[in-house]
Amino acid sequence: MHIMEGFLPPFWAAFWYALCIPFWIWGALQVKKIFKEHPEQKLILAVSGAFIFVLSSLKLPSVTGSSSHPTGTGLSAMLFGFSVTAILSTIVLVFQALLLAHGGITTLGADVFSMGIVGPAVGYYTYRVLRGLKVSLPMTAFVVAVLADWATYLVTSLQLALAFPGDNLMHAYMVFAGVFAITQIPIAIGEGILIWMFFDFLLKSRPKLIHQLLGMKTQAGAGQKQAEAGA
Repeated sequence: MHIMEGFLPPFWAAFWYALCIPFWIWGALQVKKIFKEHPEQKLILAVSGAFIFVLSSLKLPSVTGSSSHPTGTGLSAMLFGFSVTAILSTIVLVFQALLLAHGGITTLGADVFSMGIVGPAVGYYTYRVLRGLKVSLPMTAFVVAVLADWATYLVTSLQLALAFPGDNLMHAYMVFAGVFAITQIPIAIGEGILIWMFFDFLLKSRPKLIHQLLGMKTQAGAGQKQAEAGA
């Protein structure tokens, strides 16, 4: 989500920045660990960041002068977790604020918290639950993308309601959420279908690396171990 530059009162702008700091530290350490211990994962990490950048740059008009867009964070949340996704999202949002006038620097903390932390966290834990239920990976990717997207906009609605509560905080929240829902519900479903297709492509083109990232054994690897045990 991109809250425009200067839109939030100073207190709330600083508040969301403060909440992001521990996730930035944690995510930076995780990225450093990936670069050091798993350099072969750099390409997929870069692709995940590019996916976030491209999808979240597609601003579509909504009602009352607002806009909606996909977030693209579901893929990264599945493969690297939400702390790394926070770093990728921060990089994306800084570039978009400076080069595309999407969002802003004063509102960066709020945008990162909704799109780069809470959305991916919901996606990551959804992934964990669905994998425990043995749901297929492409279907899991679809659900993760949709829920990560919706969670992002629910948090953004809360951020805006807290900053501009009017006479009733809950009413303000429902108004903001209602504005986004008109376009964001179908956009999230479309994003889910796209990530489903892209994740299926990754599984077919780079199965070993994807399964390594997901902490699972490939069928080939499992078959090899069985053969060695039989020998």
